[in-house]
Amino acid sequence: MAGVAEDIADVIVVGAGGSGLFAAIEAAEMGRKVLVLEKNPAPGGMTVWSVGSISSSASPMQMAVGITDTPAAHFEDMALFHGPLLSRDNPELRKVLVENVPETLRKLLDMGVVFFGPMPEPPHRVPRMHNVLPNSRAYGRALYRRARQLGVDVRLSHSVSSLILKDGRVVGVEVAKDGLNRSFYARRGVILAGGDFSANPEMKERYAGPEIALADALVKTSTGDAHRLALAVGAEIVNGDLVAGPQLRFVPPKVNLMKMLPPSRPIALLMKWAMAKLPAWLIRPFIMMFLTTVLEPQRKLYESGALLINKDGLRFSDECDKPQFSVPLQPNKEAFIVLDGRLAKMFSSWPHYISTAPGVAYAYIPDYRRNRKDIYHQANTIRGLAAKIGIPADAFENTIAHYNRSPRQGTPGLLKPPYVALGPVRSWVLTEGGLKVSTAMEVLSNDGTPIPGLYAAGATGQGGIILEGHGHHLGWAFTSGRLAARSAALYEVS
Repeated sequence: MAGVAEDIADVIVVGAGGSGLFAAIEAAEMGRKVLVLEKNPAPGGMTVWSVGSISSSASPMQMAVGITDTPAAHFEDMALFHGPLLSRDNPELRKVLVENVPETLRKLLDMGVVFFGPMPEPPHRVPRMHNVLPNSRAYGRALYRRARQLGVDVRLSHSVSSLILKDGRVVGVEVAKDGLNRSFYARRGVILAGGDFSANPEMKERYAGPEIALADALVKTSTGDAHRLALAVGAEIVNGDLVAGPQLRFVPPKVNLMKMLPPSRPIALLMKWAMAKLPAWLIRPFIMMFLTTVLEPQRKLYESGALLINKDGLRFSDECDKPQFSVPLQPNKEAFIVLDGRLAKMFSSWPHYISTAPGVAYAYIPDYRRNRKDIYHQANTIRGLAAKIGIPADAFENTIAHYNRSPRQGTPGLLKPPYVALGPVRSWVLTEGGLKVSTAMEVLSNDGTPIPGLYAAGATGQGGIILEGHGHHLGWAFTSGRLAARSAALYEVS
């Protein structure tokens, strides 16, 4: 092979998110020389943007509270989440996940990651959802630190442009850096762990359709680069038409206090103690800082009479008929949720909540008024509200008057001040299509045979497994990274 010594590793990992870093750690713990190439200037990938939960059976936290649970039970319960998607699930990959995620969770605990739980989430028969503390950045910090301890060579701002083939085997990668191309070679294998393709409009349109192509990505750099690398050497994407979302979510705050918390173990342990020992009324404001940031407003708002209004002051769709597909077509690809005083009072207490994290808490209008002043707007008149959210007052007044003449069935219309606007909201999507893989995380070609030397993990290598329910995406990301690394590290070089 060409190249100088520092350009050769046993295993090359493309992507320094959760799946890529876990793969690097596993391979390094097996005594392999590992190189990680990340196109972004910082590690973490989609993992640091996640809610942060992992669902697992047979965890130390379950055992501590007397819960007896097994991977077999987890396997059965996962299927209950899938509904009509069950026929499209890959049960072999689901089995691989549930049997190996307990060890993944234990390895995270060994790295110092702190969890609160387990929390219940039906139809899981027992609590299995483990929530990271203080936030999902704790994963990135722990994984990157462990990788560096093991001597993993992590190179940031290195964008992989293509795979290198020799006699039909993937033996390395070409990297674009500072306008120059450079070759890196792998003695045993290359692992693709570059996330999903939710920020690639062309791929979204090709696999999921033009409506999905218009929705925003939660992570702007999730452009499907790793998928593209594999497709160029004969790989196949499965379930490319499946997406998480689109979902209408509030734009994130410019200053997120919960995400700003240093992801240190002492802070996490303090939070865990507080959540277990302090009264709910005392810790609720801190939970609300998180809850009013990352989750979607509930459909019940619209069913009760709330409207979606665009920047032109117009109502543009039936709010109960897939508005997530209409919002991307509006000016600035955004809209506001408008309520009157009746609805604001209704959604201030149980059972009418704005958003929820299952098993954690519920957020109401007062929580948004207190924690999201940037997206909470209130006025005593429609014209006054128009001025606060920067939309044309005449058009807004006409829109509300027209709606009040024929309000949603069973509702009186928007008649009672004060008037409230929440937003803007935007439509967000995560793609679920991944490279077709074996249970050893080998990337498979169109004819179903492994592409020698090539492996995939995380969203890149989702391979047909359906990951409905909280905690399964992260569980798959970390676990598939571990398994891909074991296969690549053990690859017998002829």
